[in-house]
Amino acid sequence: MSQQAHHPHQAAEPETPNLDFAGTTPYEDYVKADVLTHLQHTLSDDPGEMVFLVTTQVMELWFTVIVHEWETAAHALRSDDVPVALAALKRSVRELEALNASWKPLGQLTPAQFNAYRGALGEGSGFQSAMYRRLEFLLGEKSASMLVPHQGAPRVHAELEKALHEPSLYDEVLRLLARRGHPIPDSVLHRDVCARYEPSEAVEAAWTAVYAGDQNGELARLGEALTDVAELVWRWRNDHLVATRRAMGAKPGTGGSAGVAWLEKRARKNVFPELWTARSHV
Repeated sequence: MSQQAHHPHQAAEPETPNLDFAGTTPYEDYVKADVLTHLQHTLSDDPGEMVFLVTTQVMELWFTVIVHEWETAAHALRSDDVPVALAALKRSVRELEALNASWKPLGQLTPAQFNAYRGALGEGSGFQSAMYRRLEFLLGEKSASMLVPHQGAPRVHAELEKALHEPSLYDEVLRLLARRGHPIPDSVLHRDVCARYEPSEAVEAAWTAVYAGDQNGELARLGEALTDVAELVWRWRNDHLVATRRAMGAKPGTGGSAGVAWLEKRARKNVFPELWTARSHV
């Protein structure tokens, strides 16, 4: 009698996966891993530069995903589709957590470690990131001057200019509140969307009413999803500040920025400000 007959319930050996492809693998065709893993061109002899470069590139990829989520949410809110917007915002919360974790490899750099390759950065600075600028624009942190560094890159400049002139994610949220019957002033609804968003007492009152009402309602859940986003953006800014302070103290930043002083100013600002101040009145 065969061995298989003696063990009728024995699992069959897994089949060998297909190893022979005419060209590149389907995985490579989809992920473009060969492209991604050959984009690292260090400019110094210090082995620590590779970690800095790859971590920065990973951050750029997370910026890209988060921008996609917030643009999805803004488009959904424009169409009164709050469930789709909530799903995108909740995904972005997990993505922001991953983005913030990117500081781990860099968060404890000493000045000597950073100085070993800092010169290779030249005038390069994180504030020149076009994708991060789009992320800030979606949060309502608009500034036309932030397009200036990208004048030499037509596609990037055009994308940023388009984002500058479009309503921010928060603009779309406030327009939704107005359509749901909350008294949002015309000065807010028809503001210059190219300008930085400024807090409004009337918007604060609207959020106070939302939070004093049905906690399971769409608007309250939207407010909490936005607050989760705002908290993680604040944590991102603070982690950036702490990492920079450890690596270079109060020295001027690369690219002519004020370094820690600039980051301290950014870290003090709340995203979606009325969602925080309204809590004092509920």
